[in-house]
Amino acid sequence: MRLLDDYRRIRTHSIYLCSDLITEDFSLQASEEVSPPKWHLAHTSWFFEQFILVKYAEKYRVKHPHFNFLFNSYYNAMGQRTARNQRGLITRPSVEEVKEYRKYVDQAMEGLIRKDNPEINELIILGLNHEQQHQELLLTDLKYSFWFNPLDPIVMDIDEYPHEEKSQWIEMDEGIYQIGYEGDSFCFDNELGRHKVYLHPYAISSALVTNGEYLEFIKSGAYSEPRYWHDEGWAWVKENNIEAPLYWEKQNNTWTYYTLNGRKFLDPKASLSHVSFYEASAFASWKGMRLPTEFEWEAAQEKFNWGNRWEWTNSAYLPYPGFTIAPGALGEYNGKFMVNQMVLKGASVATPEGHSRPTYRNFFHPKYRWQFMGIRLAKSL
Repeated sequence: MRLLDDYRRIRTHSIYLCSDLITEDFSLQASEEVSPPKWHLAHTSWFFEQFILVKYAEKYRVKHPHFNFLFNSYYNAMGQRTARNQRGLITRPSVEEVKEYRKYVDQAMEGLIRKDNPEINELIILGLNHEQQHQELLLTDLKYSFWFNPLDPIVMDIDEYPHEEKSQWIEMDEGIYQIGYEGDSFCFDNELGRHKVYLHPYAISSALVTNGEYLEFIKSGAYSEPRYWHDEGWAWVKENNIEAPLYWEKQNNTWTYYTLNGRKFLDPKASLSHVSFYEASAFASWKGMRLPTEFEWEAAQEKFNWGNRWEWTNSAYLPYPGFTIAPGALGEYNGKFMVNQMVLKGASVATPEGHSRPTYRNFFHPKYRWQFMGIRLAKSL
């Protein structure tokens, strides 16, 4: 069965990502915004247990009565839960017990998958896509937490900074474009509601902004020049003493950055990463340009390569026409976050294979930058 093969592959990949971690790493949590690897492994299993097995598997018994409290994320309808900033305090269950929990859930899930119930299959596919989201978060959360360690730990070999091709302008005609998901395969509910948008003529860069280009922005003193920044962005820069992208540090007067493969010298030809929306917008303003809207990005995406970075757009995260929040706890998946966040398009070097598509709508608050977030410029014609 295709679904069973996908289930085994995706669940196994989560464990594979932790292959080079030591026991102490599994509870590492450097801030409220990130979660420990052990919590990710348990939460993704909790998702299958609570949303599928409890409801559909006959005679299923939850592994432990308190796991619902420990490993719920933000689903209010599922009851009380561990405070987000306290996930790193969950030393028990142990790493091995969490792995046993995964096996316990997998055994029950495989039995359910073999029944081939279309209604259940849809939920399983959602659960697998949810796990892939957490696989990316597991990597980016780890990177942030390891960054505080002066040993600059090497934990996996990922080419985080691929080179960018030479940038050219892609001109797009004004007109009406179709936006949103169309098809029979999986998508998240926030991609639905395919609709028409009118776009004025614009141009979009064929390549992402590079480290070298952003270094010129820094050298120009732009972090000390308020005219390039949103008011909130300027307050964020001053309050947090921001002077460069996340992970950039000067050592012996030379720029470096931390990666999951250790500390590296800054590569000026590589794709810029780990910038906030505030920084992305300020850079575009400094260049006399702007960020594309999510609609401009989606209309043009067939004309350029994408997938190395989640790309900030100048679009607020709002529902498409006809969007409705599903009943029950799963209705909390996307809809309740449609306020005070900006849309990112594309994918990243940490996105699992098969988990990207042009209509995907990622979203974060403007200040966040621990994901592999980059910049593609646009301009009006």
